[in-house]
Amino acid sequence: MAKILNVHQLRKTYSSGLNQLTVLEDVTFTVDAGATFSIVGPSGSGKTTLLGLCAGLDDANGGKVELCGADLALLSEDERAVLRNKNIGFIFQDFQLLPTLSAIENVSVPLELQGVKNAASQARQLLQKVGLEKRLNHYPSQLSGGEQQRVALARAFSNKPRLLFADEPTGNLDEETGEKVIQLLFELNKESGTTLVIVTHDLDLAKRTQQILRLKGGKVLTNQKTDVL
Repeated sequence: MAKILNVHQLRKTYSSGLNQLTVLEDVTFTVDAGATFSIVGPSGSGKTTLLGLCAGLDDANGGKVELCGADLALLSEDERAVLRNKNIGFIFQDFQLLPTLSAIENVSVPLELQGVKNAASQARQLLQKVGLEKRLNHYPSQLSGGEQQRVALARAFSNKPRLLFADEPTGNLDEETGEKVIQLLFELNKESGTTLVIVTHDLDLAKRTQQILRLKGGKVLTNQKTDVL
């Protein structure tokens, strides 16, 4: 099966005064195209740093990341941005909606920037899929946390990404609302055939993916397949 993400001996360090802080050390794994994959570990284990490196949002100090067949180290910042815009979707813990735009505008504007015709119509359809057809013209401040994350879900799938990174997607939601968002996430992911990489501290959520990478202290503790189909 084709590999959409290939990470080899990745290392990330930060300088703090005279000291070097190693956040990730010798991290190696691959993700199959179309698979569901989770990265788990306690706070400070390097999960979010790893996601940023995999998405080309930051540079490693050693090792290699191949994303959608491209070696990120060989790409300029502009080339990485083009790669992300064409292939990658993001969902964040804090939603990251634009507060001055309505729900439908938050979904349609990224499409318009990519030159998509009928962007508003596509945005409307996506928001209907996540159950927000009656909240199209509401602003983020008028929406609950769960509703905001559903807008973020619609936006993330709007460019039909090959790979979706979800960083603690239920971190700011109560258990019941979080469960609804996760169900939607997996449904949309299956429907679109997207590869899903979830960063989470929630082991129950991780067990719903096909493979679990456990980090501790910036190193890979285990990398195991699950029984999920």
